[in-house]
Amino acid sequence: MSRYKPIQVVDIFAGPGGLGEGFSSFMDRGARRFEIALSIEKDSFARKTLLLRSFFRKLSPTKRKTIYKYYIDTKPETLSQLALNNPKEWLSACQEAVQLELAPETRKKTNELIKQRVNKENPWVLVGGPPCQAYSLVGRARRSREARQLFESDKKHTLYQEYLHILNNFKPPVFVMENVKGILSATYSGEQIFQRICNDLADQGYRLYSLTGESAIDLSGRWLTESFVVRAEKYGIPQARHRVFILGIRDDLKVKPASLTPKTMQISIDQALEGIPSLRSRLSTSDTFRKWLEARNTGLSLAGESMKNSIADFFGSEFVNCKPLHGFFLSDKNMPGLPNHEARSHLTKDIQRYAFASAYAFKTGKSPKVTEFPDLLKPDHKNICSDQVPFTDRFKVQMFGKPSSTITSHISKDGHYYIHPDFKQARSLTVREAARLQTFPDNYRFEGPRTEQYKQVGNAVPPILAKQIAKLVHDLI
Repeated sequence: MSRYKPIQVVDIFAGPGGLGEGFSSFMDRGARRFEIALSIEKDSFARKTLLLRSFFRKLSPTKRKTIYKYYIDTKPETLSQLALNNPKEWLSACQEAVQLELAPETRKKTNELIKQRVNKENPWVLVGGPPCQAYSLVGRARRSREARQLFESDKKHTLYQEYLHILNNFKPPVFVMENVKGILSATYSGEQIFQRICNDLADQGYRLYSLTGESAIDLSGRWLTESFVVRAEKYGIPQARHRVFILGIRDDLKVKPASLTPKTMQISIDQALEGIPSLRSRLSTSDTFRKWLEARNTGLSLAGESMKNSIADFFGSEFVNCKPLHGFFLSDKNMPGLPNHEARSHLTKDIQRYAFASAYAFKTGKSPKVTEFPDLLKPDHKNICSDQVPFTDRFKVQMFGKPSSTITSHISKDGHYYIHPDFKQARSLTVREAARLQTFPDNYRFEGPRTEQYKQVGNAVPPILAKQIAKLVHDLI
């Protein structure tokens, strides 16, 4: 038995728990070196996901098999019965995963929770990332149509101050802060937000480091913004996800972190999705296999492909409980089914577009621009043939042999940017497939309506990247 106690983790703005999953799964010498003491998230659906995962972790390996019943039969009473049968583990999970909006008016409650959950005699870690909508490049483009004063008054710009509040009050030895790359160019009241955030973090008594080993500050004292960008595809994540990470070490600790180690090979989307059962897409109205086949084959024929399928070639769009066949590194052979794997419903015209686009990509090695679609499938826009068409890649195939493009919360709105590379299926990615690209294990179930599940996956930190960060933190402490 290890003589070391696990290092506690407080995860704020936790989302569905990608950072926490990475830290809690890190092992050294056969023992888990981190435990989640507290996860705080304001969204009710994401908090349910956190709660379920916390419950899963606290159950013994034998008892964990019982939770798979809920994965298949997702009725509230099924989970309630599991909680009744395992009251100690359920209570502990409820105390760990807390729904709370972090804000000045809730700081007293936040302080109480941390005091209750964290053993101040032992080192612990603060992780998390303030909500990023105000910093994202797309979000700012949309906001440019609003009055400037509304943009400047958006409190999402200053939510990082809740992070500062915890650092100031509790002084954890190490923290990890994550955000979108757009934060590097965002301004607030004429000031660069990232420079301000870094200065404020340093003023709390912390030295700031890049995870890539690059210098974090120049000779003039300005923060080197690009050095904080982690390109996930370089570190074994099957996705070109570029995010900002700041590692902070308390000034009195005379240690320096190592940097993340790039992998020799990139992981492609087909490797990540290996073993996931095929699903056909489905029509949003009057869905039948015959009508779907007709729509798909119309798209394929426009790309110069022909294909005949029997319904036996698919598990069927409605069968969410199909068992994973095998997996690259994420499967769980004990599960009787695969949660969150259900095909979306699409318009007939979109199924035709998806089939055409994925077949075109398979033949040419690139996803077609909207202007390259046949006239029959072009969206009904007046200027579609103009060079000034916005978002000409609004229909984007995720290409075989490469990491996917960034999985974002926009996947919850439509699947146009996330077309499955297999033209036989003629559909967008499922929640489970997006979760695989984010490196969540197959036994990590996302709660809430499917739209909310997509949002959670898109906003998360990839757990396998977080696990590599956890190793750096562990070695420091």
